[in-house]
Amino acid sequence: MVSLNIMLNTINDVKNFVNLVSKYDFEVDLTSGRYVIDAKSIMGIFSLDLAKPIKLDARCGDDAKFLEEIKPFTVK
Repeated sequence: MVSLNIMLNTINDVKNFVNLVSKYDFEVDLTSGRYVIDAKSIMGIFSLDLAKPIKLDARCGDDAKFLEEIKPFTVK
């Protein structure tokens, strides 16, 4: 499992992020505070506080392609 923090600043960021993670068969969850939602759900993402970084948990092992594609959204 891969865990990292992401930031979705704009509506386009959310749309592009959902399109990206929806291409993969493994589960991807986003956690903000006590809420955990499916990262493939655009409505779920909009229910989170997008002003702060969001924790991403992906059950992908070390899928280098996935990690490279989500790099623009990651927060260091």
